[in-house]
Amino acid sequence: MTETVVSVEETMLIRPLGHPGDLGWVVQAHGELYASELAWDTSFEALVAKIVGDYAADHDPTREGAWIAELDGQRVGCVFCVREDDTTAKLRVLLVHPDARGHGAGNKLVSTCIEFARNAGYERMALWTVAGLASARKIYEAQGFELEEETPQHSFGHDVTGQLWARDL
Repeated sequence: MTETVVSVEETMLIRPLGHPGDLGWVVQAHGELYASELAWDTSFEALVAKIVGDYAADHDPTREGAWIAELDGQRVGCVFCVREDDTTAKLRVLLVHPDARGHGAGNKLVSTCIEFARNAGYERMALWTVAGLASARKIYEAQGFELEEETPQHSFGHDVTGQLWARDL
């Protein structure tokens, strides 16, 4: 008797944020993931909630956007592009759930954000993160971001080193 080998190909989709539950998922996923992986307190979740709430309440769709990554129909990642000033876009709340790591979601989300910012007329893109997030750093470097500044600080219940990364568009 011969075995039939069936190949199951997973489908990664990057789509605009906007389905019911997307906003809440972004906040919940950040809160749960960063608490689990880094033991960050709820002040981080509150920061993400503020970013998401500000975006939801008042954003210019021609200059700001947000995207959800889905793997086989399930939300597994997100990124936001918001206005910092007339010439600089800010990449915010990049997240890739552990279930989707290794599928290219992070690079796809960041490249989508960069392309949107470039098409919206921004000249530069910046982002803030903390040292030690090796996977994110690899994505940022691969997408042309350079580390511009590091600042020791106490955030999210821990001593961390804040980092400012940026790139020209």
